Amino acid sequence: MTTTGVHEQQAAEFLARHDRVMANLMKRTGPFHLPRPSRSHFAALAESILHQQLAGAAARAIHGRFVALFDGDLSPEAVLAVPPRKLRAAGLSGRKVASIRDLAARVVDGSVPLHRLGRLADEELITRLSIVRGIGRWTAEMFLIFQLRRLDVWPVGDYGIRKGYALAYGLRKLPT
Repeated sequence: MTTTGVHEQQAAEFLARHDRVMANLMKRTGPFHLPRPSRSHFAALAESILHQQLAGAAARAIHGRFVALFDGDLSPEAVLAVPPRKLRAAGLSGRKVASIRDLAARVVDGSVPLHRLGRLADEELITRLSIVRGIGRWTAEMFLIFQLRRLDVWPVGDYGIRKGYALAYGLRKLPT
């Protein structure tokens, strides 16, 4: 078992010991497993931007065309070298082009230090990423959970999380 696997198991055991509702949910759904990230931090953030406010199939198609532009070299420098019209031709909206290029520029200028993100505290990382057009708290929290595998992040502003919590705990109103 990997170190993160051990942490996942310890987290699940802790929740089961301290919260009967969570214990029952985990019993019904099976063991928790957080997959290992398979892409660079830049690629993960770019994909997050591309998938925003799009249906799954459309987002995957646009993302596929976007990645194909780079012949396996999806880097901030490569993105900045591609003319915006070519990104638009791949299906990106004008806003997504601006957001992806802003991410790339901020990585290149060092204001978003990809090589150090894993060492930043959660709030510092959220602050750093939120300066990028198209990246807000929710996207930064998803990055913390799925890219950096931080098990103690809980996206309290996420509607699905709030709705699920209300259902699980029998609340009439969504928690705020």
